[in-house]
Amino acid sequence: MLNYRTRIVSSLSDIGQAEWDALIAAQPDRNPFLSYAFLHALHESGCASTTTGWTPQYLTVWQANRLEAALPLYAKDHSYGEYVFDWAWADAYRRNGLDYYPKLLSAIPFTPVSGSRLLSRSPQAQAELIKALCALQEASGTSSTHILYPPEEQAEALEKAGFMLRAGVQFHWMNGGYRDFDDFLETLEQKKRKNIRRERRIVQEAGIGFRHVRGQEASAKDWRFFKRCYDRTYAEHYSTPYLDLNFFQRIGTAMPENILLVIAERKGHPVASSLLIHDRRALYGRYWGAIEFVPCLHFETAYYQPLEFCIANGIQRFEGGAQGEHKMARGFLPQKTWSAHWLAHPAFANAIEQFLQRETGGIEAYIDELNERSPFKAG
Repeated sequence: MLNYRTRIVSSLSDIGQAEWDALIAAQPDRNPFLSYAFLHALHESGCASTTTGWTPQYLTVWQANRLEAALPLYAKDHSYGEYVFDWAWADAYRRNGLDYYPKLLSAIPFTPVSGSRLLSRSPQAQAELIKALCALQEASGTSSTHILYPPEEQAEALEKAGFMLRAGVQFHWMNGGYRDFDDFLETLEQKKRKNIRRERRIVQEAGIGFRHVRGQEASAKDWRFFKRCYDRTYAEHYSTPYLDLNFFQRIGTAMPENILLVIAERKGHPVASSLLIHDRRALYGRYWGAIEFVPCLHFETAYYQPLEFCIANGIQRFEGGAQGEHKMARGFLPQKTWSAHWLAHPAFANAIEQFLQRETGGIEAYIDELNERSPFKAG
């Protein structure tokens, strides 16, 4: 008898940073977005809170006083900030007089990054966590449960527990041990290489220079300027920003070793900025914005400068965010992602299962087509 006990936690402070980060450290694919610093900043800033439709209900498994497993879990009353889109499912429920919300969601809010969701110290603890999740979703009366961006092996474990799997695609750049940016360019087809050099030249001729600001060096002024750029991007898309200055300042203070700000300047005046999160193995592109239009500035600030950072620091992978076939022309290749879904209503579950089977076939064909258009030289 392992004497596990389960508990739903509404605040990470009830677990404590040391206990939470010790569990994260035991994961094979841990990343900064799972850290106490990042998640707690989302909650304490109010960006991911009951007020914004993200009610934390972290499912935890304990043995004595040690946290053995956990699932970042939220009760959601909308589908914003998720990047695995189920709006059509919600609309189908509505048209049939059924409530789709609230639903249960396991994800890193506003962050389409793959990583462990079934956080556990052992296979037994993971099995207990899945068992507790199945019991919770049956008892909660919610329409559905959705686990976004788990690794494939966890997706398969959830499938065995009755979840349906959904495939998706992102684009990632892999470091081939390049000496410098030109060494990377030499691996690309001539047309792609020529276009990147042209784009970089346009930015340089516009008089734009760049500062790479590590988290420890970022000033309050840097964060205010980045937030201005971030807000501008959302305004251009007629959307409302998810995150506020309080959140950005919190992660800047709590996890500075994982922060990179790329700031574009002309004659000492900032004109654009991008925020990236990183660890020793991967760099994650998150947000970018500009206060004035400069041709090709987006590519330089959000892709080429970060790629130079990866090469200089021996970082093996750059994840540029959700969607974006245009990334392929810049050396990014398609990678399959996963999500797992459980729906309480049998008829809707059956209909969505059939839809996912068709969609998965389309995703497989899409990835094959993309790989045939690799930007790299043959061989």
